[in-house]
Amino acid sequence: MTREKSTDMRTKNKLIGQKSPYLLQHAHNPVDWYPWGEEAFKKAKEEDKPIFLSIGYSTCHWCHVMEKESFEDKKVAKLLNDTCIAIKVDREERPDIDNIYMSVCQALTGRGGWPLTILMTPEKMPFYAATYIPRESRYGAPGMLDLVPAIKEMWINKREELVNSAEAISAAVYTHNEQEGIDINQELLHRTFQQLHGNFDQENAGFGRAPKFPTPHHLTFLLRYWKRTGNADALEMVERTLKAMRMGGVYDHIGFGFHRYSTDRNWLVPHFEKMLYDQALMVTALAETYQVTGETEYMNTAGEVLSYLKRDMLSPEGAFFSAEDADSEGEEGRFYLWTSAEIDEVLGNDDASSFKDVFNIRTKGNFAQEHTKEFTGNNIPHMTVGLAKNSLKEYDRAQDDNIPSNLENARTDLFNAREKRIHPSKDDKILTDWNGLTIVALCKAAQAFGYDEYIQMAENTARFFLENMTDKEGKMKHRYREGEAAIDAFLEDYAFFIWGLIELYQTNLKTEYLERALKINSYLIAHFYDSGHGGFFHTSDEGEELIFRSKEIYDGAIPSGNSVCIMNLLKLARITGYSELEDMAHMTIKAFSVKVSAAPIGYTQFMSAADLAINGSLEIVVVGDPEKTDTKDIAGFINNRFIPEKVLVFKPQSQQGIIGTNAITNIAPYAKDMEMIDGRTTVHICRNNICKLPSNDMEEVRKQIENISRA
Repeated sequence: MTREKSTDMRTKNKLIGQKSPYLLQHAHNPVDWYPWGEEAFKKAKEEDKPIFLSIGYSTCHWCHVMEKESFEDKKVAKLLNDTCIAIKVDREERPDIDNIYMSVCQALTGRGGWPLTILMTPEKMPFYAATYIPRESRYGAPGMLDLVPAIKEMWINKREELVNSAEAISAAVYTHNEQEGIDINQELLHRTFQQLHGNFDQENAGFGRAPKFPTPHHLTFLLRYWKRTGNADALEMVERTLKAMRMGGVYDHIGFGFHRYSTDRNWLVPHFEKMLYDQALMVTALAETYQVTGETEYMNTAGEVLSYLKRDMLSPEGAFFSAEDADSEGEEGRFYLWTSAEIDEVLGNDDASSFKDVFNIRTKGNFAQEHTKEFTGNNIPHMTVGLAKNSLKEYDRAQDDNIPSNLENARTDLFNAREKRIHPSKDDKILTDWNGLTIVALCKAAQAFGYDEYIQMAENTARFFLENMTDKEGKMKHRYREGEAAIDAFLEDYAFFIWGLIELYQTNLKTEYLERALKINSYLIAHFYDSGHGGFFHTSDEGEELIFRSKEIYDGAIPSGNSVCIMNLLKLARITGYSELEDMAHMTIKAFSVKVSAAPIGYTQFMSAADLAINGSLEIVVVGDPEKTDTKDIAGFINNRFIPEKVLVFKPQSQQGIIGTNAITNIAPYAKDMEMIDGRTTVHICRNNICKLPSNDMEEVRKQIENISRA
């Protein structure tokens, strides 16, 4: 939908002579704002209009969002000017007014915060209260374009009901809300969980029977569901699945990394291929589970997987190769299998006995030929009993004195012996989409574990694609091999790489990566977005013309591009305050709502994005000197917690002012007036469209963040 915006900066309303920076920010809105005073109330009585009271402050993020999408919009402004007398109040100038009407809001809605919106009579009697109101209605909540006409109708025809019942207003607004498609709401989130719970293998963990795939986006959805609801079953399914996979033969216990999938229910016999995207998605799930539980088992496993990628899959250019084959010497799994005698030869009798006991190595073998189903002496190392303290290096079983206290030397010896074998072939092409997922994984690991090495790896990978696979307009290529960048990029390339850049900015707080994410996202919207029906096509409008352009939403082995685009749009909208991005996200959700609602278990990445859309985000702006320890510490503390709805923005500043360029204030104009208090790092927090007062008390901020991460 095209919006009319005021571009005439000469337009002035009655706030133009005010001293408050907040009021002056609105002095050129097409809304005919009045400051609080007798003139406004006299005008309301003379014209027999209700009062539209808006209260905020100059560094309130969602106040700026509401201004941009509604108060700068000519259509909204005309509705307001025709229906109401609009009054703007700076809560810092007039805390008395704010306190009274904030109490009203909390009584009527059960919550409070800024921006605060009150509708009242000319006698200052409130009859409706809300905080942030979007321009258009969403998920049953009224938007400005529906709310104001409803208020006008009620004011003229049902004034007594209007004054006495805020519930009547909500009902009237709902009847004005045009619904398109099927509403994605909390009920569908619950149904997604119920389908996953019903599909969960209670005996062996994971989902379904055989073959059994990792599907890490099932796990990350469940973590978010657990966070929102506190449902212990959701977290239990995640932990049992990760532990079962880590112990099973689907994990390479000698050289690390996950094989493609398990051919059986028990996670024992894998398809031995190793895919880059599986490693990336699993690291993301492991890092987030570590944030939730603090169990080192998940950190250790993620670290092992990333060490495998660095050792075997990292190209000289800094990007990652695609895959390793399942076969070597003409046989699937040959590289990874061991006979009991081979382990004896490498380790010697004592160490071999302990290793074979832990990893279930048998003389007859545990790996059967596919066709004959007969054991031929080959073994897949796997565990059926977890290691003490969940670490290979700390295994120690008291009832067997022959088991060494440290199995790492044994693993290393076996790895070195295995390196002498003929390796499976490596697919050394470099793909934009899978590398985008890998950047995400490296950033998630850096956030969770605090390792700078992962940040450096992510930066190197991103730099390669920005320099070699992206042009100045933001157009990308899909594949790189032997010095050639080729094939115009597809939806997943853009979606996953933008996701990676957003996570990289959230991790290292360097604005350049956010700028590039926005640039590439603009190209994606221009050439992939279906402005008529919502959603993103798989191919660009500049690409080869096929019989039709498809739009995919199914979250299979990897998440769909559309699912990730929804999440990207929501987060970029929160960072920039650019509400059109959020509108695209909501339109994309509606575009696929019927399909997803039929079987949400197939769309868990989509549902994670919908969770963010439905339940809202947490915006945290940190203003501080990037060279100061307290600034680094608080950013690290925030990132270390599991807060999937978090959007972190950093404004570099010293006591002398902004450091370097003002790029972040160009991207996020609402941050312009956010500064350090008393020369100390200051944190601004907004949640569910409501902003709290800024604080430079880092201990208090830590307590708030800790409470949020436990919510």
